[in-house]
Amino acid sequence: MTGDVINLRQFRKRRERTEKEKQAEQNRISFGRTKAEKSLTKALNDKAETRLDQGRIERPAADEGDAGKD
Repeated sequence: MTGDVINLRQFRKRRERTEKEKQAEQNRISFGRTKAEKSLTKALNDKAETRLDQGRIERPAADEGDAGKD
């Protein structure tokens, strides 16, 4: 008739730990990227921006003003 004796304090702590672990797992999925992944993404973006800027033709500001007067 008697069941196992359960220490409620330990039970609560165990439950809180599992809940925190579930939340941490969700955060890792949502926000977690390693420093290497972040730096790789930044380097690729910088390289793409540089290549885009290299192909840009810049015109002097004086030419733009003269073109509107004709």
